[in-house]
Amino acid sequence: MWLIARRSFAGEWPRLVATMVAALLSVGLMSGSLQFAMRAQSAVSGSDASEYHRADVLVQGGETDPDDVYAAPDGRVRLDQVTGRPGVAAAAGDAMVPVTAAGSNGKAISPPAGARTLLRPWVADARLNPYRLESGRAPAAPNEVAVVRHLTRAGHLHVGSDLRLLLPRQTTTMKIVGVVTVQGHSAVAAGDLILGAPETVRQAAGLPAGTWQSVWVKSSVAPDRLRADLARSVPGATVRTAASVRHAQSADVQSAGVSIGGSIGMLAAVAVFVGIFVVANTFGTLIRQRTRRLALLSAIGATPRQIKRLIRFEALALGLVAGIAGVALGYPVSSILTYLFAKDGFDISAGEVQFGWIPLLAPALGGILVTQLAAWRAARKAARIAPMQALRDSASEDRGRRWPRLLGALAVFATAWIFYGPVFAIRYEEPPGPDRTVGTAIMILMGTMVAVGSLAMLAPFFVGPLGGLVGRIGVLFSGEAGRLARASITRSPRRVSSAASSLMLGVTLAASTALMVLSAQARFDETGHQVMKADHAVAVGSKTAGTQTPLPRDTADKLARVPGVTHATALTQTEAKLVSPPPRRPSPEEDPEPVYLSITGADQIGLSALLKLGGHLPPLRQNEIALTTNVLRAQHIKPGQNIVVRATQGRLTLKVRAAYHDPSHLFADQALVAPATMDRLDGSAATQAVLVSGGSSQALNQALSAIPGAKVYDRSAYIKLAKGAMTNGLQVIYGFLAMALVIALFGMATTISMSVAERTREFGLLGAVGTTTTQIRSIVRWEAATVVLLGTLLGVGTSIATVYLMHVASGSSFLQPNPPWWLFPLIALSATAVTLATSALPARRAAAIPVLQAAQR
Repeated sequence: MWLIARRSFAGEWPRLVATMVAALLSVGLMSGSLQFAMRAQSAVSGSDASEYHRADVLVQGGETDPDDVYAAPDGRVRLDQVTGRPGVAAAAGDAMVPVTAAGSNGKAISPPAGARTLLRPWVADARLNPYRLESGRAPAAPNEVAVVRHLTRAGHLHVGSDLRLLLPRQTTTMKIVGVVTVQGHSAVAAGDLILGAPETVRQAAGLPAGTWQSVWVKSSVAPDRLRADLARSVPGATVRTAASVRHAQSADVQSAGVSIGGSIGMLAAVAVFVGIFVVANTFGTLIRQRTRRLALLSAIGATPRQIKRLIRFEALALGLVAGIAGVALGYPVSSILTYLFAKDGFDISAGEVQFGWIPLLAPALGGILVTQLAAWRAARKAARIAPMQALRDSASEDRGRRWPRLLGALAVFATAWIFYGPVFAIRYEEPPGPDRTVGTAIMILMGTMVAVGSLAMLAPFFVGPLGGLVGRIGVLFSGEAGRLARASITRSPRRVSSAASSLMLGVTLAASTALMVLSAQARFDETGHQVMKADHAVAVGSKTAGTQTPLPRDTADKLARVPGVTHATALTQTEAKLVSPPPRRPSPEEDPEPVYLSITGADQIGLSALLKLGGHLPPLRQNEIALTTNVLRAQHIKPGQNIVVRATQGRLTLKVRAAYHDPSHLFADQALVAPATMDRLDGSAATQAVLVSGGSSQALNQALSAIPGAKVYDRSAYIKLAKGAMTNGLQVIYGFLAMALVIALFGMATTISMSVAERTREFGLLGAVGTTTTQIRSIVRWEAATVVLLGTLLGVGTSIATVYLMHVASGSSFLQPNPPWWLFPLIALSATAVTLATSALPARRAAAIPVLQAAQR
């Protein structure tokens, strides 16, 4: 059997290499997905360095949000209230100002792993200073800053570079004079830090002289004792030990890392399933085409156990080679996914490339496991081959019983409900929103991949009717060649269905993705044009962490003075925690999840001339808020009711004046307030855009010349920009699905090529009885037409059912199976082109087989 295995490798190496490449691509995708997920998790949970690691006690003004460890306190504390107290060895003021950093080219620099970029004061006292200067010096002048190392790497900056900062109220340019690390890390848990002179940061935060958001304290006594003393002596402040804050940060980043790794793992699972599907399909085809040879081995005395060992040994050899090569391929795959993620504003470059045992060993073992699983069923079938089958044509198939295949398909389809079932529970437990829609879509897509496996098992049952239809058409156009193609198709349904299954998987991935994206894009365009009545919108055209880069607060005033402008309204945005009514418990045993509202501030005068929001929305006064119908329904709030929210400046009681609806989700997605109310919620709220009626684009651009990156957009262009920020993350999804699609198409090409090679003897004998080269090529093409018809019909039907189920489960109007008229013809033409291209070379080879060579096989 060892000699037979060697001869098998030597004589059939092209087919084995094709199968090995399919396994290699699959392992490469598994390896790249695993490395990418681990790097993303490392970028989040690995950046747990804390700026508080030298402090012992933190005195924070007012209250802090217990559900957000990075939230700034809502009060103020004077530094002289803390210094000089017994047990205080050193103290330094601290403030956090959210900013957007941009390089000299005006392009925004993404903070690591979707965190934030904060302007904070440099701490001069060495007893409290957590920053290690890697190069340069500490900032001293008002226009000087030191930055963490990640920011210089992400923005391609260095000591001496200019750094543009978009502050909440203005834009300024700073000079980088130092690069720092914190506890050996390039960033901290909160994100990127920009460290300026203390007075510069205090003024940027809008703090009165001598006051800060927090005070860091170095203790000369036990930290718990000092915390208790300061809590009594500093009224109205929250006093915490620095160690408790560090532990809370560490737990938060660990949880975020697990969550991100799990989300990416769900996407990677779709791609991994495609790889396993293709390897199993390809390996099954490889074994099936060797039926005659394996039967001959049985005829000369090989036992079923020996045949099983032969096949498993071949699978082991293929798995070893594919596993090792696939691990190496995983690193460029991971780099591509990292690049795509960075383009969507989620930079994970702070995470180190993974070289541990898990990213190296797990994919390699996965390659062996995949090939062994693929060989298991094929080995069982091969061991049952009767010796008399050696005398038959290997192209003919034993139809066998249909009930086992039907029952197996039903069992696989039932497994898909492991993913389908929970999505309906999610709908009733979670309020409507993008998070619920995205989670539902991913779960259903994973269930669809399993359902595709059940359809693949049923595909041979469809080959007969479709093959007969294609054969009749072939007879009309190709005469005798069409009749021979019809006989060949109906005689070997499994061979045809193997290629059609890979095509079906590819069509399902492509069509489902296209339907989702086109449906969302069309809905954004439709509703965006319904809501936006303004002539122009001013915004910064780059994205950071899923949101548009903010504008200075004075932008609207500048634009209002442009000749011809009738209205110029800034859309500011902040996030506030809903305190009362309290969120509902998912169950008596579970704690309620905190509810955060995305609040938009807009000038009420002339707002109706700029936006057409649904519902009856009167002008809002101070301390009034309007909520969308989705929020009202989810939180059981009624118009006229008072609610309490907590923002950066503390708690505020607001009266719900009205209910409204923003069908586009682009302008005021959850809540709307007047500017006076926004100032009480968050005096530094970011200006996302300025809506303008009247004026010319040229005049508006001239008014914006001093604001880096600011552009004037017409209605269509701004809607495109805004929806791009809303659909962040699609680049990575496209990357995963594109790689999975390549593997699926490669599997189809390999299966078609191997099925043609399987019939070398058949084509040679056809040539011996007078069949021409043109007719043999025509036979292969008509079989390819059957593959196209079967794969496209099943794939398109599955994709429509998938998106319809997403729509029903999520309740989202952005996911509807309403494709444009050109989509399915385009998919059918693409499938035809791919199938014909992959069958052209095998058809040419089949037509060129000499008669004597065929007779020897």
